[in-house]
This record gives sequence, C-alpha cells and structure tokens, in this order.
Amino acid sequence: MQVIKPGDTRGTLYIVATPIGNLEDISARAVSVLSEVAVIAAEDTRHSGRLLQHLGLNKPLIALHDHNERGRVQGILGQLLAGADVALISDAGTPLISDPGYVLVREARAEGLRVSPIPGPCALIAALSAAGLPTDRFLFVGFLPAKRSGRRTALEEIRKENATLVFYESPHRILDTVADIVEIMGGHREIVLGREITKAFETFYSGEATQVLATLTEDPHGSRGEFVVMVRGAEKTESSLMAGALDVDRLLSLLMEELPLKKAAKIASSLTGLGKNELYQRALDLKDS
Repeated sequence: MQVIKPGDTRGTLYIVATPIGNLEDISARAVSVLSEVAVIAAEDTRHSGRLLQHLGLNKPLIALHDHNERGRVQGILGQLLAGADVALISDAGTPLISDPGYVLVREARAEGLRVSPIPGPCALIAALSAAGLPTDRFLFVGFLPAKRSGRRTALEEIRKENATLVFYESPHRILDTVADIVEIMGGHREIVLGREITKAFETFYSGEATQVLATLTEDPHGSRGEFVVMVRGAEKTESSLMAGALDVDRLLSLLMEELPLKKAAKIASSLTGLGKNELYQRALDLKDS
C-alpha cells in the first residue's frame, strides 16, 4: 500500500479531460492546471496545439500515443521524479477512456507519484445521460473489433448482458455494426446512437434496432461523425430459450415445417427478440433430434 505524504517534492501527474467537441466545455480548473504544469503529454501534439492556442497557452508538448507510450514513459517519469508537474491529455475527452495513458498512469503509481484527475467531458457519459436508457448499470465495451467476424463474436458474448451496453464506433462501420446488432441481438432490441456529441450537428437516433438502422440508412449524414452506440440490456427472459409464455422450440418446429432453417430462425428472431444465430443453432439441434 502506498500513501502520498504531504511535502512530497516530486511532481504530480494530472489527468486532464478536454472538450469532445465544444471548446466551451473545458473547465476553469483544467485551464488552470494546463497553464501551470511544466509539460503536457498529448496524444496528438498538432491537435492539442490548436486547443492550447485557443486557450492562449504556450507549453512544451510531448507526443504520447498508442505506438510510443512504452518508450516515452521513463522520460516522463524522470521529469516527475525531478519535481516537474506533467499534464496528460488526449485528443478529446477523458484520457485512458479508449485513449492512451494506462502505461504511464500505472508506472507513475508504481513509483509512488501523485496522480490527480481533473474531471470533465467524456463522450460515453455525456451520451448515456441523454439516451433515456437505464443508467444504474452499464457496461462500457470501448471499440468493437474492426473486422466483421470479431465484431459479431464480441456482440454474441455480450448479447445476454442485462446492463445497458455502451461502445464507440467509427462512421465507416456504423451501418454494418447496427446491422449486426439487429441480426445477433434481435430487431426489437432498443438502441440509441449519439452522433457528434456536443458538436454543431449533434444527433440522437433511438428506437428498435431495425427502425434505427432504416433511419440511419436514409439519413445522408448517417455515416458521418463519431458515434456512441448504446444498447438496452437483455431482459432476463432473453437469457434462455423461453420468451415469456412463448415456447421457442415449438415456434421453431412449426416454422421449420414450411421454411428453410435460416428463414425460420430469422422469423423467430423477429417474433421473440432473441438472437438469430442462437435460434439457428437451436433449429439445427431440433432437426438433428
């Protein structure tokens, strides 16, 4: 156990949240800290340089991103141990939340250095607060895998989670991701998409997954900007192959008498809200038996 004692002359590592879009969202405390530290570690020095220019600050910047973090940590720790205060910022929002900084913070704490958060904007919290979905329990997944197979596997793994699901998605994958949610989690699952949070074209899309997918496809701006994807957690009845009083095995059996397996599973998914892949596998089991 480590306790930072008063009078420690070593520097402090400040974790400073910066705006995710609207520059007016930066706090007075964040500006004060950025103006007083000896150096700022930034994910992208050019991007952060524009923020500092807007704030009227001129500070030394060190690039700290996913590709160089381990190589830069010892140098930053050296400055902290020598008594210099350092601020860590990301391109937008709160550092370490799907952004670099974990290695630096971990090593700083291992050295017994003071690490102090300067709270502020965070896209997932901002979006969730306005989504109208349950917030008493939520699971932040970060970014889903970029490849379709990995993304679908990840969605299958969290499909039965009862907490609200939250993750980030890029504009060029958003349509495919929502389509995968429809297929794996069911077209009736409620979802909310927050696009360009705090920016001029901030937009929320909400409703059943199939409705949101249709709206997003028709919207000429639907594949632009950064997205926060929020999915209502599964109902407890969705964790089994019984949806209320509906006998899913009986439903599948009846559908399979008239339809191919894939078609039967798709219709059963639409009727029950259960995942199409799970229902297809169940249909195979029923056929084999």
